Amino acid sequence: MSYQEKDILEALSYVIEPDLKKDIVDLKLVSNIRTENNTVFFDLQINNPAMHNKKRIVEACELHLQRVLGTEIKAEINFSAIPKSPEMPKNTKVLPQVKNIIAIASGKGGVGKSTVTANLAVALAQKGYKVGLVDADIYGPSVPLMFNVEGERPLPIEVNGRSLIQPIESYGVKLLSIGFFAGTDQAVVWRGPMATKALSQLFTEANWGELDYMLIDLPPGTGDIHLSLVQTVAVTGAIIVSTPQKVALIDARKAVGMFKLPQINVPVLGFIENMAYFTPEELPNNKYYIFGKDGLKELAEKEGLPLLGQIPLVQSVREAGDVGRPAVLQENSIQSKAFLAFADKVIEQVELRNQTLEATKKVEITNMTGCSTK
Repeated sequence: MSYQEKDILEALSYVIEPDLKKDIVDLKLVSNIRTENNTVFFDLQINNPAMHNKKRIVEACELHLQRVLGTEIKAEINFSAIPKSPEMPKNTKVLPQVKNIIAIASGKGGVGKSTVTANLAVALAQKGYKVGLVDADIYGPSVPLMFNVEGERPLPIEVNGRSLIQPIESYGVKLLSIGFFAGTDQAVVWRGPMATKALSQLFTEANWGELDYMLIDLPPGTGDIHLSLVQTVAVTGAIIVSTPQKVALIDARKAVGMFKLPQINVPVLGFIENMAYFTPEELPNNKYYIFGKDGLKELAEKEGLPLLGQIPLVQSVREAGDVGRPAVLQENSIQSKAFLAFADKVIEQVELRNQTLEATKKVEITNMTGCSTK
């Protein structure tokens, strides 16, 4: 059965692009319409290429096609991202084309924060987003190893008369790390001001371009680097990484407290529990709670924050990081499914945060104990 294109466009004019709040026909996002039997094929540009968003749009298109055309009909949609979003931040000197800046923090070391950050970055890139990652762990950079780019060196590029650093790209993620500028065995022995200046340069003197998400892998604890970050860029939100054990939970709570300080006031998007349980490769349905059970879940409930996911303790996660191929790339594995589900939760929380809260402001550090927003 064939359908008139004008009737198809009339039906699709009732479908609203969720982010832009206008119908997809009026926005001229629909193209290459054709029909075959009871199926309408067309190309559609959308602002948010996340899987759950695509599913909602397909359902809306089919609903209105059936309503207007008066018959059972399916929509086969070839999605692509809108090249330039009108929602881009304006009049921002630092990272003007970056939509969301997410800090990944932990109260203590050894909880797998860098592993979580690397896999989240790749998961978001797999879902169609433009992603950047800043390795802000000045004294212990690990991103070059985890992305298999240890031997790479960022090159300068001239942009609008300025010489900027061009980030390295791996697995669809743009990367910058102090590890690119220091030898593998070279210790970075810097005082606080030198370290914070180096971090600032990764934001202010790099050609990041347009990004949907910039993830920042912070060093453990709270200190100069964290204060320098909120002073340099407006952080959209923070994610706290912890294991279930009590000693880690104590420090995770301190990390939340830092971001909640009135002087800093960065929204905490939620917790991610790493090493939540051990699952042997030969017994994939078994769970052994080596570090305790539901510790972070209980802390999340107490803090009134969501638990964004639970990542299993699986040997291949460690092996994947060591060979520079993040575990989320292992299709249909237990760890890949966990990281992809985590990414979906992060997307939801960022969208919710942006809909309900004002944009975060940079912080002006006035002294060691006092800050003011800028």
